[in-house]
Amino acid sequence: MTKVLKIAKRILLLLLSLFFTVVHLNAQVDSLTLKIENVLKTKNAKVGVAIFKSNEKDTLKINNDFHFPMQSVMKFPIALAVLSEIDKGNLSFEQEIEITPQDLLPKTWSPIKEKFPNGTTLTIEQILNYTISESDNIGCDILLKLIGGTDSVQKFLNANHFTDISIKANEEQMHKDWNTQYQNWATPTAMNKLLIDTYNNKNQLLSKKSYDFIWKIMRETTTGSNRLKGQLPKNTIVAHKTGTSGINNGIAAATNDVGVITLPNGQLIFISVFVAESKETPEINEKIISDIAKITWDYYLNK
Repeated sequence: MTKVLKIAKRILLLLLSLFFTVVHLNAQVDSLTLKIENVLKTKNAKVGVAIFKSNEKDTLKINNDFHFPMQSVMKFPIALAVLSEIDKGNLSFEQEIEITPQDLLPKTWSPIKEKFPNGTTLTIEQILNYTISESDNIGCDILLKLIGGTDSVQKFLNANHFTDISIKANEEQMHKDWNTQYQNWATPTAMNKLLIDTYNNKNQLLSKKSYDFIWKIMRETTTGSNRLKGQLPKNTIVAHKTGTSGINNGIAAATNDVGVITLPNGQLIFISVFVAESKETPEINEKIISDIAKITWDYYLNK
């Protein structure tokens, strides 16, 4: 009987230990959540957030049940689908693609168009670089044509068990109709999962060459300097992808930034921030993102 009581006592102590560990971790996440919600409470916008630190178990999430329009954040999963085709041998980094004047659509963001107004020939590697690092819209649609359109990207996501990310329209289609952008959506935790699993190369999602390449061009992103990176120390490594809508009737549908922040100790913060349906100025929308990144940086730096 005494032996049974001793075993029962050990089990009880173990359960209590697990309980208080969970409570402690939840309290930590709740503390960070409160700091972020304090920033959001005065803003006239729908803001979605997902944050995960590399050596912790819990994901912070805010407004995770909302379908946030991705805008150019969608170029990250599109690039992954293209790299997957390269890894299968269906395409190659060195493959040259002719870009005709007909491909250079008017009134769209495109460093390719600015540099080569009469068209040019670029490798798939170069087009990927333009599409991610400089968020080139024409480059994005050329890549989609190469792999069979948005359906191929959705199949890639579904095959790798990435749910709650929808890609139905290309850049040309989004530019024709304001409401089309809402077909391309993600939840914050779904986008964070895509970042985490890609970074960890779960189930060998990419070859080493493709893996190294995607994170190189994500680190070299030139857009959104006032977002995730905005208030962080100057040389902080941030691999990220931005997305931005226009403004319609005083409402900005999307001001986004998702990526991986490296702390001084080498640990990682995976973070996705979506600012939707905002009546704030573009500057405030970007500051919402930089405030969240800075609060998160300070929180984990001082733990």
